[in-house]
Amino acid sequence: MSKITETVWQLVQPVAEANGVELWDVEFVKEAGTQYLRVFIDKDGGVDINDCEAVSRAMDPILDEADPIPCSYVFEVSSAGIDRELKRPSDFEKFMGSQIQVKLYQPFEGQKNYVGQLVKYENGDVTLMAGTREVTLKKPMVAQVRLYVEI
Repeated sequence: MSKITETVWQLVQPVAEANGVELWDVEFVKEAGTQYLRVFIDKDGGVDINDCEAVSRAMDPILDEADPIPCSYVFEVSSAGIDRELKRPSDFEKFMGSQIQVKLYQPFEGQKNYVGQLVKYENGDVTLMAGTREVTLKKPMVAQVRLYVEI
């Protein structure tokens, strides 16, 4: 996490908890020349627009007062989503046994994308059951891990 996202996380986590949701992720990105601060939330049973609105209204004055970002930005609160990205060890623990998609920087055994059941996560290495075989993808190989939703 960057210093900005870490600071924002510390500021908004109590607000998320007070609103009955889990803080899933914070990102600060530049897209098409505009800076975005995105806060992703989750809760059992899923997040709806009312949750996002309530959390946004509660977080906005705290961020305005603390002013952790020196430039102008667009603030968004959103659901973590059904195909959420897994980043922290706690994310992997929570979804152990779930279907995931792993995207790699470079092909491994002829593939850049793996889909399978998450069976182990250790020191950044991801092990999944891809079909009938177990595959371990080392941390430096892994670009992104998401929950996999078959459409």
